[in-house]
Amino acid sequence: MATSKQFLDFILDQLSGVGGVTYKPMMGEYILYCRGLIVGGLYDNRLLIKPTAAARRLMPNAPEETPYEGAKPMLAADADDRALLAALLPAVAAELETGKAGKPKG
Repeated sequence: MATSKQFLDFILDQLSGVGGVTYKPMMGEYILYCRGLIVGGLYDNRLLIKPTAAARRLMPNAPEETPYEGAKPMLAADADDRALLAALLPAVAAELETGKAGKPKG
């Protein structure tokens, strides 16, 4: 099942106050960018975010879900929580910019 245009529009509305958010369609789904960095995507009408330390801190109880078979798990975000999303995407992007995205050491 692909992500609907209605879900994309809903997410974009939820993120309307967040600067630098863009998206690209990809095989029926959508990749989300914040300040030019991939922070997550829309998969089967689910908002999934890269599992960085910032994302885990802001969503400590978020379930891990895979966007598609064989993919690495991502964190499922509450698409209805506009305040969370306004903090989440910039925090994940900032972490990715610094290269401290919670990568395992070793």
